[in-house]
Amino acid sequence: MNLNKVLIIGNLTRDPELKTLPSGTAVASFGVATNRVWKDQNGAKKEDVQFHNIVAFGRQGEVVNQYSKKGSMIFIEGRLQTRDWEGQDGKKNYRTEIVAERIQLGPRSGGAARGPQGDAPAKDDAANMPVIDLNADEIKAEDLPF
Repeated sequence: MNLNKVLIIGNLTRDPELKTLPSGTAVASFGVATNRVWKDQNGAKKEDVQFHNIVAFGRQGEVVNQYSKKGSMIFIEGRLQTRDWEGQDGKKNYRTEIVAERIQLGPRSGGAARGPQGDAPAKDDAANMPVIDLNADEIKAEDLPF
């Protein structure tokens, strides 16, 4: 039996970039940094940071693009995938990335509800907040990242 599963919790290193495939499917790409802190044999504090390339397809990509920005905390469950392509110089390029299967957005900074751009909504903006229709055929409640 084989298993290709990745779970990470980290912070976005850049704002998500949303593109649309020729098929019409949305795809968001962004970076996530994770860190690890430990003490070495001498008791000195050590820290290591790893950077991960993430891609999220469909509605999950749209949600990440709309509600996340650089510095936002995020939980990603997905799988590793390595793509290869030939560059303009004829050299073969490789990129390993995490294809997100489930996403959970982290807490908003400041403790207050925030709009898509990170600004606190005015009290009368509640009626203008985006609504996700859980009864739509293409959206399943278990696929929502929050």
